[in-house]
Amino acid sequence: MTGKPYALVTGASSGIGYQYARVMAEKQYNLIIVSNEQAIEEKAEILRKDFPVEVVALVRDLGKPDAAKELYDFCQSKGLVVEVLINNAGVYHDRDFLDDSEAFNELILNLHMNTPAMLMYYFSKEMVARHKGYILNMSSITSNIAVQRLATYSATKAFLKNFSRSTHIELYHKGVYVTAVRPGAVNTGLYNISNAATKIGLFVGYITTPERLARRGVRAMFNKRAQVTPGFLNHVLLFLVALLPTCALRLIRRWKIF
Repeated sequence: MTGKPYALVTGASSGIGYQYARVMAEKQYNLIIVSNEQAIEEKAEILRKDFPVEVVALVRDLGKPDAAKELYDFCQSKGLVVEVLINNAGVYHDRDFLDDSEAFNELILNLHMNTPAMLMYYFSKEMVARHKGYILNMSSITSNIAVQRLATYSATKAFLKNFSRSTHIELYHKGVYVTAVRPGAVNTGLYNISNAATKIGLFVGYITTPERLARRGVRAMFNKRAQVTPGFLNHVLLFLVALLPTCALRLIRRWKIF
């Protein structure tokens, strides 16, 4: 292993996570990239060819209750110094809470809350000891939008937003900087949006690309910002949604507008 520090990126086999890995490699960080998909090995090979950095690829189920400790113990056993932690791994369902399975609900709660919090717990202790470290947590604008069919998703993203802000304040003067990134729609194919609607969204800026989001997020992290919500229209959306009373949301549900 080289003397360069490592950036640990979860959910790095595709989409936003893979782009985070590329941005960190551009900045000459060695990489630890983690995913539950075997495709992570293929992405590791691409990164090794494109950048003069070391890449450790790990297939791990981060939805397990003890996943954070296992990952931390692995890094400790290999002597990997993690200077940047990017908690990106996540899942998404546009579905009523009771229509999701017990297994999925346990998965999203572990993956969006338990695992990132405990990864921060283990790795930030070492960052504090070195008085240097950066942590990026992927929240969402839905953290401010408690609406139907996104109950667990928006609630867990709200946890990440609030947890990030609290720990940002706690760790800032210890040399460790925590940033929450709160995007709206990202062009990853996750939201089942038509091609025409995607093109319009990209044009007006409501939808962003994984590449653009990753660069914006990393820039905010290294600028030591507590949070960033990319896109002017996302700020407009948050303002408008905040004006809707719960009774209006119930009518929207009843009339099947959304």
